[in-house]
Amino acid sequence: MMDGLLWRLFLVFAPLSLLSIGGGQAIIADIQHQTVNVQHWFSAQQFADMFAISRATPGPNTLIASLIGWQLGGVPGVVVATLAMYLPSSTLFVFATSFWHRHPDSPWRKAIERGLAPIAVGLIFAGAVTILQAVHLSLLGWATTAIATALAYFTKLNPYLIVFTVALFYIVVFFAGLSGVPR
Repeated sequence: MMDGLLWRLFLVFAPLSLLSIGGGQAIIADIQHQTVNVQHWFSAQQFADMFAISRATPGPNTLIASLIGWQLGGVPGVVVATLAMYLPSSTLFVFATSFWHRHPDSPWRKAIERGLAPIAVGLIFAGAVTILQAVHLSLLGWATTAIATALAYFTKLNPYLIVFTVALFYIVVFFAGLSGVPR
């Protein structure tokens, strides 16, 4: 049974590793789709919770793969999921970088650069929308998301200051009983 699970973990994360154009954030929507809708390993809310935990820890965006592996298969699961997430893309990176440095003026290189940038942005945006949908935000949550996004984009405020301020705001809202969530 464990071998089948480990193989399925590998088959989920290895192909996604190769699609992580723009970084790990670009494949969050696909990870959510595979683990929630296809494999039925987690509910949308469980995935959103794991995403939040993985983002709160230092390290790469794709630590969620390790957390998923841990949740499903313990130590063997974390090893397989982590290797499946990092080895294929790292191998591709080594070969692509070698080509990149040997052919700096290649028209192929310029075309690839121009073509991959909008794809990376679109994939990252799809991941953000997937997480927002999974957490079932209230009107206050949507407003907070919009304000934090605007502050991060239009000002030079330190992102840590934005996160700290929002956390304090939600602590006040929660303990004042305005959140609608029982304490």
